[in-house]
Amino acid sequence: MRTVPTEMRYARTCYDHMAGELSVRVFERLVGRGLLSVQGTSLEATADGAARFADWGIDLSAQRSRRRRFACTCPDWSERRPHLGGALGAALLESWAARGWVERTERPRILRITPAGHRHFDAFLAE
Repeated sequence: MRTVPTEMRYARTCYDHMAGELSVRVFERLVGRGLLSVQGTSLEATADGAARFADWGIDLSAQRSRRRRFACTCPDWSERRPHLGGALGAALLESWAARGWVERTERPRILRITPAGHRHFDAFLAE
């Protein structure tokens, strides 16, 4: 079995969206709280989800109009569980980076969660 470097396990990019332990936990919370509904590998935002995504500055109509899947599960190779991919996954990473919760590092693919990000994610995961 391949060992995953510690710095890549918690938060990294997967193409243009976030992957790793934190991303898997956030995805599970989005589904568990009924903010996303799962239909196979496709996902749809619920009414409550649309409100939460709007709070994060994400225009769901704009994400749906992109020339790619709106939202889908993406297999996480380190966690062996899915994280959120598609246009919505990319929009979340962009939104969280703009808010200063997530930063890219000098190492490719590795993300750093800022102190403000830790506070935000800890609160969201505890809801």
